[in-house]
Amino acid sequence: MGKALALGALASFFFAVTFVLNRQMQVAGGHWLWTSSLRFVFMLPMLLVPLLPRGRYRATLSAIRARPASWLLWSTVGFGFFYAFLCAAASYGPSWMVASTWQITIVAGILLTPFIHRDSSSRRAGIPPKQLVVSLVVFAGVALAQFGSAGAGGFSFGAGSAMSLACIVVAAFSYPLGNRAMMRVVPAGMGTTDRVFGMTLCSMPFWVLLMAVALALGVKPTASQALQSFVVALSSGVVATMLFFKATELVKSDAKRLAAIESTQAGEVVFSLLMGVALFGDTPPSAVAACGVAVIVVGIALNGALSK
Repeated sequence: MGKALALGALASFFFAVTFVLNRQMQVAGGHWLWTSSLRFVFMLPMLLVPLLPRGRYRATLSAIRARPASWLLWSTVGFGFFYAFLCAAASYGPSWMVASTWQITIVAGILLTPFIHRDSSSRRAGIPPKQLVVSLVVFAGVALAQFGSAGAGGFSFGAGSAMSLACIVVAAFSYPLGNRAMMRVVPAGMGTTDRVFGMTLCSMPFWVLLMAVALALGVKPTASQALQSFVVALSSGVVATMLFFKATELVKSDAKRLAAIESTQAGEVVFSLLMGVALFGDTPPSAVAACGVAVIVVGIALNGALSK
């Protein structure tokens, strides 16, 4: 369990790059349709190269051919809906704010347990009560961060913030749903790189559609947006995703421990806050919002302790 927690925490650092650079691209005028699509376009060759020796990619293609509908559906949900809506949310507020609100995904993962997991008697697994309580503590921290920022000058509640929150909620449920559902689809023994490559490949129709919409709207990517998307693809799309997927694979048979691993994503808040404020001049949190960030971090520690 310790190794899985360490991998999850390390993944949260690389995931934080997403929130910081997505915000910078949005501020610089880059459209979220390209910010989201370019990440996965760059990811595909990055993931394919390690699979070229001895034709390892053929096993992934074979698995996809065996269950194409499931691969396409859950890849679109877990990668497509997740990232497109998360990028759309970057239009509002500093990167740490989007990262903190994103932690709703911890509660989402807990609530999805009965729909994804079954016990040895094929009965639906129950919601782990202790983890749910602690995850709600994390959610309370998110609420504090949101409302505490209202008076900080960098964020105000209105139609824009409501749209941002709606986008993040969709993304927050899509990511654990797609990830957990795919763990039941992939054949036994399939490695993390193979699964991420397969999901990236199967999400391509969705990204091609978004790029077509962008072109139809007359929106083109900028050079800086393409460069930053490449960095996000490498740091968050490849490194962080493989670390996180590996962590969840290590504990996939235990709903409590899986919930704990998913809660390590809350580390993204701290890393996004530090990078955003120090490197890009993001609006720092108010005292109340900072308390919310602290509550989120406490929630991570409690969830990890309860899983042992």
